[in-house]
Amino acid sequence: MKIFILKIDLRANWVHSLKEKRMIVKSIVKKLQNTFNTSVSEVDNQDVHQRITIGIAGISLDSSQCDSIKEKIINFIEVNTEAIIIEIEEEVIHY
Repeated sequence: MKIFILKIDLRANWVHSLKEKRMIVKSIVKKLQNTFNTSVSEVDNQDVHQRITIGIAGISLDSSQCDSIKEKIINFIEVNTEAIIIEIEEEVIHY
């Protein structure tokens, strides 16, 4: 069993308020949860209105499935938001 953790930093230059940012974050989080059945939350930069940091955790059976899911999640974020991915941190724990 593999446990994967992703921390994805996004920049949304067009956002001008925390209220606007919250709407974007809620949308991304809900879509990721529904599509990939993973745990998703905003984990950092809650008070910075143009920066979004999302943490994602999930479980897979083997390394190939783990890599495939991580790649699909990153592609999904790129397609479903106008925010630009600026950094991705990933970790896989072998359990």
